[in-house]
Amino acid sequence: MSLVRRLLILICLPFAIIASSAAQNISVSQPTLWANKPDVPAFEKAVSERLAAAQRSIDVLVAVKGPRTIENTLVPFDEAIRQINSGGYFASLMQQVHPDATFRAHATAMFTKATAAQTALSLNHEVYNALAALDLSKADAATRYYVQRQLLEFRLAGVDKDDATRARLKKLSDQATEEQSMFDRNISDNQKVVDAEPSELEGLPQDYIAAHKAGSDGKIKITTNYPDALPILTFAKNDSLRQRLFIAFTTRAFPKNQEALTSLLKTRYEIATLLGYSNWADYNAADKMIVKGQNIADFIKQVNDAARPLSQREFGMLLAEKQKTDPGAKEISDYEVRYLSELTRRARYNFDSQSVRPYFPFAQVRQGILDAAADLFHVSFQQEPNSPAWDPQVETWLVIDNHKPVGRFYLDMHPRPGKFSHAEMVPVLDGIRGKQLPEATLVCNFPEPNADDPGLMDYDDVEVYFHEFGHLMHHILGGQQQWAGISGITMESDFVEAPSQMLEEWLRSPQVLAKFARHYKTGEPIPAELVVRMNRAAAFGRGGWVARQNEYTAISYDIYKGKPDEVNLDSVAFNDASQYTPFTPVPDTHMWASFGHLGGYSSAYYTYLWDKVIAEDFFLQFDHQNLLAGDAPMRYRRVVLEPGGSTSANDLVKNFLGRPQNMTALQHWMGEEFAGDAGTAKSSGK
Repeated sequence: MSLVRRLLILICLPFAIIASSAAQNISVSQPTLWANKPDVPAFEKAVSERLAAAQRSIDVLVAVKGPRTIENTLVPFDEAIRQINSGGYFASLMQQVHPDATFRAHATAMFTKATAAQTALSLNHEVYNALAALDLSKADAATRYYVQRQLLEFRLAGVDKDDATRARLKKLSDQATEEQSMFDRNISDNQKVVDAEPSELEGLPQDYIAAHKAGSDGKIKITTNYPDALPILTFAKNDSLRQRLFIAFTTRAFPKNQEALTSLLKTRYEIATLLGYSNWADYNAADKMIVKGQNIADFIKQVNDAARPLSQREFGMLLAEKQKTDPGAKEISDYEVRYLSELTRRARYNFDSQSVRPYFPFAQVRQGILDAAADLFHVSFQQEPNSPAWDPQVETWLVIDNHKPVGRFYLDMHPRPGKFSHAEMVPVLDGIRGKQLPEATLVCNFPEPNADDPGLMDYDDVEVYFHEFGHLMHHILGGQQQWAGISGITMESDFVEAPSQMLEEWLRSPQVLAKFARHYKTGEPIPAELVVRMNRAAAFGRGGWVARQNEYTAISYDIYKGKPDEVNLDSVAFNDASQYTPFTPVPDTHMWASFGHLGGYSSAYYTYLWDKVIAEDFFLQFDHQNLLAGDAPMRYRRVVLEPGGSTSANDLVKNFLGRPQNMTALQHWMGEEFAGDAGTAKSSGK
């Protein structure tokens, strides 16, 4: 997997507490990422030195005379991969999180250099020929798989083409990297603000209202950052405010990203056709579980067939709620969906999502996730206090397994200007057994606690946190390999969302919630009957959620499946929204302009639903009454996570399930709201 593809996989705290099982006070010699507190020149030097070290390893590899061996060929090749990745990871992280805009701009430039180095390596036919000449007859299975995957990636980069074509491909790849960086930066740098009257905040939680005071003009400023926007869209009784904010939210980076995305589509189309593919979607699928673009189209249809009856049934429930105040209503606009869903949950399930927020103060959620991960994965966590970082909010943690450090991670969890505005896991270092601990960063935007506000989190925020921590643990536990090139989440990119989505299901467990969901004022645990109602309410809307994700999947596929000159971005977005969801699109919005995954996942946004199918199949193997019972937890760690990228994702799935994944578990998950058994399935699914 290329550096760029690996970094694109990743589309979630401030008190010094450690998981209860970690009291060893273990230290490691590996310096932290920010140990030297680099300024811009020092940062650029650090990245440049890593890229130079990679080139030296390539030179050593190419200069070999005589038979090709693991030692004289694969070892220097993997060292080059390690160095390019570490430089690229560093630059990618800094362009998304550094507080200073100038530093971020320099980081973007250095990331472009790192990806250019990776592109140059992928087009180096001498390196390709050297790897192809390796005698692997005595190599272990992981090494053989590694080399075979690398040879495929080389061919997908065009290494076997003539000199002129390779030169053109390199130029196009560099160009695509720049265009994608611009697309992403336009989104993070073009957040919008909506003015609201104080009276328009009726329905919002009191802590939200307290945190949003009117300015000297009497107006309250509501940004399109997630912590500001989502509560408005969910709770605000004022229809006009919700509509204004929705339009602002879905027109971020417009019109700037029209040119950026159109250019990116053209560049990627030319890359695909130069390599013999009819379009980017086919090319982009070639090294993934799904194999080809037509299989994406088939998957979209399968999901639509499964979700449509449920989403239509849910639509009827939402419409009935709307008709309480608008008897003649026949349609539901996109901007109304979250609000009407909230009202329906309250009416149908006697559940107000604000009622659980007092049980989810940020610090307790963080501790709860650490404890849940410690129990599931049989590890512990230890904070490294006083570790310098790019921002004072950032924390540094070690992962401990059997009294030994096996990884490190950084938590950058709260919003600030110029920072990546959603949630992601960004690799920092690839783990190499006996040589280098894996490291990663969680970049999130959760409410920040202060003296007056404990940072109460919505249920959805907590779910996102579990999701991103699933990515992190996959990177750490899978990062104990012999080779950097198969470490962590270095695998088919349409598998990596499965472990993270599987961990989301832990939030539904009363067993897990009982350990951390306590009222921030009284310390009382969340009542069992509230958990039941919460899970029943959470099960509501799954058909619509899957339908919405299928809409996004279709958009990402449809804009990449043909010729860019024939793509009308607004038409694709409008038509797919109309075809795959029962809701009415809002006119004059341009959601694609801020749909960051169109740059990263490109045509592969199907990954989220594809992996949801796998995740639910995985989760069905656990005893839902006692998630830690039996051999499923440790078998999951050993069979699914620890192999990293050392074997195919299809084999990982088969090895854990005893068969390929199927739609049965997802259909059960979607239908729980109507079956009356949300969170109670116990079948082994085999």
